[in-house]
Amino acid sequence: MREVEVVGVRVEMPTQQPLVLLREAEGSRFVPIWIGAVEASAIAYAHQGTETVRPLTHDLMNQLVVALGDELDRVEIVDVTDGVFFAELRFASGAVVSARPSDSIALALRAGARIFCAEDVLDDAGIVSTSEEEAEVEKFREFLDEIEPEDFG
Repeated sequence: MREVEVVGVRVEMPTQQPLVLLREAEGSRFVPIWIGAVEASAIAYAHQGTETVRPLTHDLMNQLVVALGDELDRVEIVDVTDGVFFAELRFASGAVVSARPSDSIALALRAGARIFCAEDVLDDAGIVSTSEEEAEVEKFREFLDEIEPEDFG
């Protein structure tokens, strides 16, 4: 397992499909995961530290975990099959729950949990960064500075 960081969320053109972009913490690979608009908003809110008047679903999930005396220890992106990613939530109690990566990432950001990706997933779905891609990532970061979670519908 390799630790990854959330670079951010964007809408891929021309399909208008949101994706979350992960980057190896110590490496040069990126992993794009296509997600739904609701999950994109949830990740964007958490990534930007946006406060809401009422708890969103992932806030509620985190509050439930804490109220039940547990803690999200880490999220692991464990597999990718035919372009579909699979994740696991790993709790301090030892419990492991299968989940979609989009929900897992949104919850990890709220809980302050680290995110990891299996080496074989990075090998299969990872994109090695080049200087041209680094420029694209920089444009992506600039885009993130200007976008609001509400832009995801």
